[in-house]
Amino acid sequence: MSELVSYSFSDGIARLSLDNGKVNAISTDVIAAFNAALDQAEKDRAVVVISGKPGILSGGYDLKIMTSGADAAKALVASGSTLARRMLSHPYPVVVACTGHAIAKGAFILLSADYRIGTEGPFKIGLNEVAIGITMHHVGIELSRARLSAAAFNRSVINAEMFDPADAVTAGFLDKVVPAEQLEAQTMDMARQLTKLNMTAFRNTKLKARKALLELLDQSIELDKEHAL
Repeated sequence: MSELVSYSFSDGIARLSLDNGKVNAISTDVIAAFNAALDQAEKDRAVVVISGKPGILSGGYDLKIMTSGADAAKALVASGSTLARRMLSHPYPVVVACTGHAIAKGAFILLSADYRIGTEGPFKIGLNEVAIGITMHHVGIELSRARLSAAAFNRSVINAEMFDPADAVTAGFLDKVVPAEQLEAQTMDMARQLTKLNMTAFRNTKLKARKALLELLDQSIELDKEHAL
C-alpha cells in the first residue's frame, strides 16, 4: 500500500499504521496514503484501526509545508480537513490506538474517529495552534466544538492547553486510557467487538447522527479556502 501508511487486513479488521519520520508528520503524501488505505478498507468492508509508532501518534501537519507559503499551507489543511470529514462519515467503524503524543492534526485524527484508546504515560494531547502562532481554522473549531466538552473546547482551541492522557478522556480526545502493555490487546478487542455490529445500521445511524456536523464541515472547508491561516 504505502511506506507512509501501511495496510494489513485480517478477520474483518484493517490495520493502518502511520510511519513518517520522528513526529509522524502529516504531509500531502501521508494524506494521500491514508485515503488510499481507507479506499481499500472500504472494499474489504473492514473495521479500521489506526495507530502511530511507540510514543507518538502524530505531531501534526508537516511544518516544512505549512511554512513554505500561504497557498501550500491552505491546500494541506484543506486536504487534512477533507480526510477528517471522510473519517467521520466512513461507513465502517474507525478506531484509533493513540500510541503517545497527539498534537494539532494528530489530535484531530482522534476527534475524527469513532473510538479512541490511549496509552498511559507522559504524553501530550491537544491543539497547540494558537501557541505556535496559527489562528485556528474553521474546520478545527467546529470539529472541536462537536467532539470536546464545553470547558475543554475553550481550554484547548482558544488557550492551546495540552492534556495528559487521563485528562484527555475527560476533555473528549480519548474514550479510554490503558497501560502501554495493554494498548494493542484492548484496541483489538474493541475492534473485534465492533465487527459484530450490523454495518448497515451502523452506517445509517452514523450519518444521521452526524448529518448537521458533516454539512457544517463542508461549509467550513470552503471558508478555510478563502481565509489565511
